[in-house]
Amino acid sequence: MSYDRDSVPAVTPGLRLLPWETDSGKPCFLSTHGAPGLLARIADEIEADQLRDGAHVLKGAQAVLDDQKSGEYAVRQALRAATQCLGDVLRIADSRGARLPQLADNDDDGDRDRDDDTGDDASQVQAGAVG
Repeated sequence: MSYDRDSVPAVTPGLRLLPWETDSGKPCFLSTHGAPGLLARIADEIEADQLRDGAHVLKGAQAVLDDQKSGEYAVRQALRAATQCLGDVLRIADSRGARLPQLADNDDDGDRDRDDDTGDDASQVQAGAVG
């Protein structure tokens, strides 16, 4: 399984990108409606496993790179494992990022209008955007 974040459609509010794909390689989504269920807990456990695996693979890849005697095969294997884990981590980041509360006033350039008379710089969260 490899993750291509450009091929995954934008996640709509209320849907969670799951850490697995269909047999044909398409992304899977879960509609949670704000209530965690069995599939959400399984997805959480898989994501935790993937993050632990990524930390383990990172250490192994660093060891291969630090070993001057590592051959091409060892380097390729380490790179293959690292790219798989990086894909998993990007999928997790996209999934979790899509479930963060959305700001009510999204500026394209990220700058806030500091000349308003309210003096209130608190961020506004849209109701129902938390997933």
